[in-house]
Amino acid sequence: MLYKKIFLPVLLFFIAENIFAQPCPITSLGQNPSTAFPVCGTSTFSQTTVPYCGGRNVPCTGCPNGSTFTDKNPFWYKFTCFAGGTLAFTIRPNNVNTEDYDWQLFDVTGASPDDVYSNPGLFVACNWSGDYGITGCSSAGNSLVRCDGPGVPLFSSMPTLILGHDYLLLISHFSNTPNGYSLSFGGGTASITDPTEPHILSARAACDGTQATIKINKRMKCNSLTASGSEFVITPAFSSVIAATGYGCAASFDMDSLILTLNNPLPPGNYTITVQNGTDGNTLKDNCDRQVPVGESIPMIVYPLIPTPMDSITPVRCAPDELQLVFRKNIRCSSIAADGSDFFVTGPTAVTVSTASGNCNNGLSTIIKVKLSGTIQTAGNYQIHLQTGSDGNTIIDECGQETPAGAVLNFNTKDTVNADFSFIIRVGCKRDTINYFHNGANGVNNWSWNFDNLRSSSLQNPQIIYADFGQKFTVLTVSNGVCTASKRIDFVLDSAVKARFEATSLVCPGDLATFKDNSAGRVTNWQWDFGNGNTSALQNPPPLLYPTPAITRDYIVKLAVKSGNGCTDSTSQKIKVLNNCFIAVPNAFTPNKDGLNDYLYPINAYKATDLTFSVYNRFGQLIFYTTDWTNKWDGTFKGQPQDPGTYVWILKYTSTDTGKKVEQKGTSILIR
Repeated sequence: MLYKKIFLPVLLFFIAENIFAQPCPITSLGQNPSTAFPVCGTSTFSQTTVPYCGGRNVPCTGCPNGSTFTDKNPFWYKFTCFAGGTLAFTIRPNNVNTEDYDWQLFDVTGASPDDVYSNPGLFVACNWSGDYGITGCSSAGNSLVRCDGPGVPLFSSMPTLILGHDYLLLISHFSNTPNGYSLSFGGGTASITDPTEPHILSARAACDGTQATIKINKRMKCNSLTASGSEFVITPAFSSVIAATGYGCAASFDMDSLILTLNNPLPPGNYTITVQNGTDGNTLKDNCDRQVPVGESIPMIVYPLIPTPMDSITPVRCAPDELQLVFRKNIRCSSIAADGSDFFVTGPTAVTVSTASGNCNNGLSTIIKVKLSGTIQTAGNYQIHLQTGSDGNTIIDECGQETPAGAVLNFNTKDTVNADFSFIIRVGCKRDTINYFHNGANGVNNWSWNFDNLRSSSLQNPQIIYADFGQKFTVLTVSNGVCTASKRIDFVLDSAVKARFEATSLVCPGDLATFKDNSAGRVTNWQWDFGNGNTSALQNPPPLLYPTPAITRDYIVKLAVKSGNGCTDSTSQKIKVLNNCFIAVPNAFTPNKDGLNDYLYPINAYKATDLTFSVYNRFGQLIFYTTDWTNKWDGTFKGQPQDPGTYVWILKYTSTDTGKKVEQKGTSILIR
């Protein structure tokens, strides 16, 4: 463990650490991730005392290697992000000058609460400063991660919460005292306050009419429910509520269901349960203290004690290997034969039941899942039958009533589908046309085509015109309303041709010009014209020697290509054949703008790379510099004409012929 402060002798401190570092009891509400306090962003949470327990390691992503932090004397808080944005909160110790509180935030969306101890990927932000005082996260912070040590800022920057994600906040008390703190939220742009107003969703009577189960649309505070259930009244008043218990309240702060106990059994019939203020002066409160409205009511039916029928079956999916039966009342899970022998299936093909089970809660389930030994591949009308199973009964509902054997539910299946498709390409030189075909077998009635993520179609047999060529793909997804399949085909459209080539752009005396074909498409014929009377029918003709002209001359090189299906294209490039590639600097120039010798520069520097050209006056002052030999000195400096006289120049470059570096120095005369 990494210790942040040492105020006691080492031995005593070690003993104290071991006394306090005991895991928090599971029954201690709020001191374990699974029993965290539910948070309302508008409330301040006050903890007057902090029990000694904890000591489990928590990973802190971004802290130095070897840093170990623990949930020491912890309390945990849970909340959901209802509007994305930044989170700000403040932890204020009751004794600001002597208490060291730390915290760490986790994103536990889709994870078990206890995963915070082992999964570093859940980390969001932390502050493990070794100093006393108020801590938290705010706009004053400049880092999401603040690790151990004196002098570390007590405030981290505000983390960004994601809409719909679930979070856990650990507050760890490093100081070994029972002194508490307050926690308040505010200053960020995120909302962690559930905007849903609380209401009663449903009421269901127990079989003997002595109890009623109430379902609420959100979680409510357990301590807002009186033990006598005085928040509820039943009409007609055949019976009164005498007790109420929240589901899970023994191990949690909140609930979304509760059980009302009545003083007399309700006879079969229709009833209304109405909400009123209880003996504690309120109805049920959510975690933000918003109450279920007084006078809100919900109907409830007390059914006669008759067997629960085979009610319905959920729509079967494609090639089903499981059937889900839905019942109006809860079925006792113990009455469902695990080997599935309570059921058998008839239809166009043989179907064998392998197992059966419920979604059991407290030994009851409104759904029975009947697992088949294989998938049903053939379309048709089928029936699932109820019979006495290997356990000596059919199925028994929560009221102890057995559903008679012989009950039947019908269901239909569809054939599996295939998305294989074919196509025919009508080749053109400027565009290709493709006709696509799908056979529509097995009742396919929906087609979804995707062409290169650029176009789509819902037709069974679409026609698509392509005006561009190259790599293409087509995806078809088909469905018959139950079964779905997809198919992708990648292909290349290369019927068109495009003439392209590379050529030497500058040709010095004695050098060979080279040519390389880069044409696209299925080219079968090439025709070159080099502009000097020479031609070639080769794809890549041999290098060509152009005669040295008296003055530099341009030649137009042309390439015409043709494909096997008659498509043609042509292109041309200009190459410059030079009469001189000897690099030199004139010994004089006359910048009088008469078009003759107006500039000073290294002429014919065609075979130079990494070139620099500098000009200095007689005082050694640099008055011209360039790395582009075609950038010429016009005899001025800072816009002012320079005096006639001798100027020193330095030329540096690398020869493309030899690869060697060259440096030349000389003088030139400026004449006016």
